[in-house]
Amino acid sequence: MFEAHALGALDAADRAALEAHLATGCQDCAKAVEEARWLVSQLAYLAPEAAPSDMLKGRLMQTVRAEAKAARRPSLSKAGIPIWLWAGVAALLLVTLYSTWNAQRMQREIQAANERTSLILQQRRELQAQLDAERITAAILVDPASVKIALASPDSQTPQLEARWHSQLGIVLTGQKIAAPSGNRVLQLWLIPKASGGKPMPSLTVRPDAEGKFVLLVSNPPGILAQTKALAITEEPEGGSAQPTPPIHWIGSVS
Repeated sequence: MFEAHALGALDAADRAALEAHLATGCQDCAKAVEEARWLVSQLAYLAPEAAPSDMLKGRLMQTVRAEAKAARRPSLSKAGIPIWLWAGVAALLLVTLYSTWNAQRMQREIQAANERTSLILQQRRELQAQLDAERITAAILVDPASVKIALASPDSQTPQLEARWHSQLGIVLTGQKIAAPSGNRVLQLWLIPKASGGKPMPSLTVRPDAEGKFVLLVSNPPGILAQTKALAITEEPEGGSAQPTPPIHWIGSVS
C-alpha cells in the first residue's frame, strides 16, 4: 500500500488505516513510505522527452485563455460567498415573496367574499324589512278596525291625503298626484295632541315620486289614538324637523 499511498491512489478507508498506523510511530512503515515517495518521484524521469505538437499547444492556449477569462468573472462575492449560495438565497427569497403575495391575494379574496356576503345579507335584511312593511301596510289598509282620516289642504286645488290608523300596527299615509317639494325638502307627518298646550309630535318624512305617489308607514307611532286630535303635514328640510314649520299643508281630525 506504500506506493499507492505515495501516488494518492488509496481509497479513503485504506488511507485512513495507513495514516493511523503511521501515527503509532512504526519506524519500518515510515521508512517504507519515504522510499515509496522517492520511487514515485523518480517515475517522472522515466518518460521520454517530447515536445507538444502545434495543435496541442493551440488547444492548451485556448484552454488557458478560457480559464483566465472565467477566472476574471466574479465567482465569489466580496464576502467570499459562492454564487450558488447566493442563487439559493435568491430562490428562497422568490419563494418567500411568492408565498407572501399568494397569502395576500387569498386574504383579499377572502375579504372580497366576506364583503359580498355582507352585502347579500344586508340586501336580504332590507328586502325582508320591505316585505314586512308591505305586509303591515296591507293589513292596516284592509282591517276594518283601522280609523280612516282624511287630510285636506287649505288650497282647494291640492289633492287631499288619506291616513288609516290601526291602534296596534300604526299609521299608513297615502297620496296621489302630490307635487314634490322643491329641492331636497320633504313632507313631514305630525301628531297633534288633544291636551291643551301640547306640542305636536314629529313623525316620519316622505317625498312623492315622479308621478306624485307615496305611501308612508309609521309602525307603532308615538302616543295613542285616544290622545291625538289631528294629523298634520308640513314641508320641512331633508331629515325632518323637531318643530313644524308653517304653514300647514294638510290637516285632518281624528274622529
